Amino acid sequence: MKYDIIVIGSGPGGYIAGIRASQLGKKVAIIEKYSTLGGTCTNVGCIPSKALLDSSHHFYDATHHFEEHGISVEKPSFDFSKMIGRKDKIVETTTGGIKYLMDKNNIDVYEGLGSFEDATHIKISKNDGSSEIIEGTNIIIATGSKPSNLPFISVDKERVITSTEALKLTEVPKHLIVIGGGVIGLELGSVYKRLGAEVTVVEYAPKITPTMDADVSKELQKVLKKQGMKFNVGHGVTSVERNGNDVIVKANNKKGVEVEFKGDYCLVAVGRKSYTEGLGLEKVGVEVNERGQISVNNHLQTNISNIFAIGDVVAGAMLAHKAEEEGVNVAEYLAGEKPHIDYNLIPGIVYTWPEVAAVGKTEQELKDAGVDYKSGKFSMRALGRSRASGDIDGFVKVLADKNTDEILGVHMVGARVADLIMEAAVAMEFRASAEDLARICHGHPTYAEAVKEAAKAAWDGKALNA
Repeated sequence: MKYDIIVIGSGPGGYIAGIRASQLGKKVAIIEKYSTLGGTCTNVGCIPSKALLDSSHHFYDATHHFEEHGISVEKPSFDFSKMIGRKDKIVETTTGGIKYLMDKNNIDVYEGLGSFEDATHIKISKNDGSSEIIEGTNIIIATGSKPSNLPFISVDKERVITSTEALKLTEVPKHLIVIGGGVIGLELGSVYKRLGAEVTVVEYAPKITPTMDADVSKELQKVLKKQGMKFNVGHGVTSVERNGNDVIVKANNKKGVEVEFKGDYCLVAVGRKSYTEGLGLEKVGVEVNERGQISVNNHLQTNISNIFAIGDVVAGAMLAHKAEEEGVNVAEYLAGEKPHIDYNLIPGIVYTWPEVAAVGKTEQELKDAGVDYKSGKFSMRALGRSRASGDIDGFVKVLADKNTDEILGVHMVGARVADLIMEAAVAMEFRASAEDLARICHGHPTYAEAVKEAAKAAWDGKALNA
């Protein structure tokens, strides 16, 4: 079979690239080595983790907040196997939906491991031992990423686990030690903390969510600490050992003194790395950088002109929505259009509660770049909507150019900010000023009023409800 475009990998980047290419008249094939479509995000990442986050959030509210709303229930309990079953059903529905979209868009799906025979021929090695070769004028590599590890840690997938195993445990840990205070560690740590586990986070950097704005990291740690999570920042893990059902983690603290943590499970959440194993990149000479990521130009084109790469296999934030945008970008470029991506405006989100969201530059990045900026901040607890729902933790911070008033970055901690951040992203896409945002009439009472107020604080220093 010959195709205009062959996509290797069916995650958010791959399947969206295939759909957009098909919409633009291309004959498309997708190769997926697993039996279900959707990649890490759908099967063992974004979707299942949000399902467990929502389930555990409901339980946490029932045990901690119902009473203050005048709702009396007997002591709530949960069936963990049902939670996992609900998560599995959501994943099944979502992967089935992707399969439907492949059929709807006349995309041929091949199950097996795709590898390069040459620049236009891809070998598909199937699970039954057979293989076939298909031909594509252009190839898009969208094979995603897998969990990273530290060289001295042996992940046994039973007690020393990655995010994949953390989503399908058969019991709630008594004490979960989380190595890594980034998005994955905090989200999964939140799930099990809400369900009764003791959770201890060990982070090498001096703050959690190290790449986010310092005010955001500080606020999130304060709130999660109030919820019962324990944090050890500035701690470098030196060893992880399993002894029966116990896991012992040793680390050097800020003063260089060795400390020890003992739990029954250890989640290794130290990031992810590009997955290119088995692709046969060396056969066609596709270049990779020192981190194992595929090197691409502004069109996401490799050094081999007909081969492109998107998502987690290339540099940049490892986010499903970034991969989707890149998939659309490549499909449109190959159809002769002139798409663009503003990488500065890809939002970052943490689905703890309260949620965290950000877009644009952090305050430290502006300082490092020597940008003359101003800042406006507004507390969620000053909103009528927040008081009504009881979600008073957090804030919105707007950073704007001191001379032009253009919005340069927006950082949020609070209820539903994962959705709220898109107001800021849209404003920044259109080069809005803080005054522009401050003068837009926002519905009352809403969480979104915090954005208006923070923008006004950045613009003229005079928030109305602060």
